[in-house]
Amino acid sequence: MAHPQAAPLILASASPRRLALLAQIGLVPDRVTSPDIDETPRRDEAPRRYAERMALEKAARMAEPGAFVLAADTVVALGSRIMPKAADAEDVRACMTLLSGRRHHVLTALVLIGPDGRIGQRLSDSVVAFSRLAPAQLDAYAAFGEGVGKAGGYAIQGRAAGFARFLSGSYSGVVGLPLFEVAQLLRGRGYPVP
Repeated sequence: MAHPQAAPLILASASPRRLALLAQIGLVPDRVTSPDIDETPRRDEAPRRYAERMALEKAARMAEPGAFVLAADTVVALGSRIMPKAADAEDVRACMTLLSGRRHHVLTALVLIGPDGRIGQRLSDSVVAFSRLAPAQLDAYAAFGEGVGKAGGYAIQGRAAGFARFLSGSYSGVVGLPLFEVAQLLRGRGYPVP
C-alpha cells in the first residue's frame, strides 16, 4: 500500500501485467490510467530511442502536479528493427518466425515524473534467445492467442517460456516492467518502496 504521507502514485499504463508486477514488490498505485498517444515509430527511429520517447510521452500526458507518474514502454528489437505489437494470430506467427533460433533485445524504458515535475529515466535492456521453432510449434503458439497484443508477438511469462533457451537481463523487464529499476527510481525520488 502507498505510504500515507507519500504523494499519490499514478501508473500510466492499462497493462494488467504491469499492475501485477508492481504488486509483486508491494506497490499499489493510487490510480491506473491509460495515456492515449500515437505509438507510430518515426522513420529510421532506433528501438532504444523509440522506447524512451514512448515512455516519456505517456508520462508527460498523465503528469499531475503533486503526484508521482510512472510510465513504461517495452520494445522487442531484432537488430535495428522494431518488432510490432501483434494484432492477430498471423502477426504472432510472423514475429515468432523471425525470432525463431535468434537472439533479440527487449528494451523497457521507464519514466518517473515526480511531484515536483522532475523527470527520472531508466532503460532495461535484456537479451532473449529462442530455440529454432518447427512450423507446428509456430502454428500452435499463434493459435493459442497469448501473443496477441504483445510486443514481438509473445509473452515470456506464458507458453513462450518454453522456447526461451537464454535470457540475460531483467525477467520482469521482458514481461514489461523492470522492477529493480522501478524501485530505484521511486526510492531516488523519495517514494516509500516497501
